[in-house]
Amino acid sequence: MTIHEILASFKTKRILVVGDVMIDAYMLGKVHRVSPEAPVPIVSLENQEQRLGGAANVALNLQSLGAVPVLCAVVGADKQGKILQELLSEQSMSCAGIVESSNRVTTIKTRVIGNNQQLLRIDAEDTHPLNQEEEKLFLDSVKKVLETEQIDAVIFEDYNKGLLTPHVIEGIIALSKEYGIPTTVDPKKDNFLAYKGVTLFKPNLKELREGVGIPCTFQKRELFDQAVNLLEEKLGNAITFVTLSEHGVYIQDQKTKYHTPAHIRNIADVSGAGDTVISVATLCLTSDLSIESIAELSNLAGGLVCEKSGVVSIEPDQLIQECEGKQFD
Repeated sequence: MTIHEILASFKTKRILVVGDVMIDAYMLGKVHRVSPEAPVPIVSLENQEQRLGGAANVALNLQSLGAVPVLCAVVGADKQGKILQELLSEQSMSCAGIVESSNRVTTIKTRVIGNNQQLLRIDAEDTHPLNQEEEKLFLDSVKKVLETEQIDAVIFEDYNKGLLTPHVIEGIIALSKEYGIPTTVDPKKDNFLAYKGVTLFKPNLKELREGVGIPCTFQKRELFDQAVNLLEEKLGNAITFVTLSEHGVYIQDQKTKYHTPAHIRNIADVSGAGDTVISVATLCLTSDLSIESIAELSNLAGGLVCEKSGVVSIEPDQLIQECEGKQFD
């Protein structure tokens, strides 16, 4: 397949994203002097922005690639929760899968940027797990989507904010299997080993090390292979996809093991790269591409968003430019 054929295939996909949503807020300005009150820079504020973040950024990446994302998440019954839903509406995304909770605040991460450099980040959030009532409401919301929408895959986007409890994870995996829908996971540490029986599991190297308790590096392949094998033994997942930062990505299933190195990039900001990688990997999986092609395209896309400052989505034109003339299977 050419990149044009692959992108055309993406446009037929509807992907359910379940996970922690947040607002990425930016305060942007210039620094000309240091404060007389403390040894800190004074930022002359020029602009403020609010963007969709966390699992909502995964949805943005899917939308940018032509797919239809369906987002299921829990937000606070607060001003920020309303703003987040307004941001979704502005992107023509449905808020039907968003559950409001009076027990939580909506996560907002505020980054202070001076002279194009991040100086400070302020997080306002609740990270306690959903209670039983919230779990039931959320699982009902997900079930309704799976019953009424023609979903091609489910992405778990875990940011350790309390939404993806073991009970929620187990429930959604069971529902996905009932409907014959593949599942992909961008995990975090807390419930790392709760994703039993998923299709594709995508930790980074640090998460793999901490998740299975083996202090591996990719250069020491024997330990790395041990860690991946132990992970698969515990999870029973079909595909393991490990992002390796400057060493690229590694992927394996029962038949194939494949590593592709990172491309040389002018790295501006790595935030949001994982969101792009899981989005592209999931769409490639639903388009029946080989695991080698899943790795190649996801690796390219993740590298491209690192060239831009802030959390941004992949642009199809960039992928076309990088992949023109290449064939994927």
